[in-house]
Amino acid sequence: MKDVCLVLSSGAARGLAHIGAIEELERRGYRIRSVTGCSMGALVGGMYAAGRLGEFVEWMRTVNRRKIFSLLDLTLSTSHLVKGNRVIESLQEIVPDVPIETLPVLYRAVATDWEKGCEVVFSGGSLYRAIRASISIPGFFSPVPRGETVLVDGAVLNPLPLKEAITMPGELLVAVNVSGPLLPEESGTGINYLTMLRRTLLMMQQRMAALTAEICKPDVLVDIPMNLVGAFDFDRTDEIAAIGREGMCKALDEYEKKA
Repeated sequence: MKDVCLVLSSGAARGLAHIGAIEELERRGYRIRSVTGCSMGALVGGMYAAGRLGEFVEWMRTVNRRKIFSLLDLTLSTSHLVKGNRVIESLQEIVPDVPIETLPVLYRAVATDWEKGCEVVFSGGSLYRAIRASISIPGFFSPVPRGETVLVDGAVLNPLPLKEAITMPGELLVAVNVSGPLLPEESGTGINYLTMLRRTLLMMQQRMAALTAEICKPDVLVDIPMNLVGAFDFDRTDEIAAIGREGMCKALDEYEKKA
């Protein structure tokens, strides 16, 4: 059985592909010893590290457009649209909060210090505080207070946190990047300020992830195009998980041929 140090990228609903990737690793007999995640990768990774990924998947399968809207505790704040408490409270009903130090799998979550412009790595304390900070998309979710500063989404600086991974000699460094190379836009897609802004942000995030993978080369890299799935397609759990499973299958096939 080969030990794995797993790194899971940010990616909103695309991050549901992490579920299938994890399932494929386990199906092939790999043992995930540690997991480091950013944003949605921190959420899925946290559920796995707590030994409750199955419960999380079943909960996600109940999510439809109506439920997504019901989980958005909208606010009149000028700094964010959604408080972000309701979704965490709903998750805690199926997976109770625990100290990260007590998890059966080593776990890290990456957030961003808004004031200092640096990464913040959670390796202890409340699991849900770490997840909540890591998923705090600026302008969408309320930031998480921390002393004199606030924390926002880890993807602002590091969508694929390879250098924060807890690596040990002899184990595989495996990364699942759902911020992979962009697919060409469909013909007829109009260019306006919204599509320009969206694709510009996607390109920036994709390039950051690619540069990180070049510097901190993983043994196995799963690259999933970041515009293959919509950012808010949380009602497509099984379909998106299947994409991650297929991607991991291909990446492991390639690795095992060379090993």
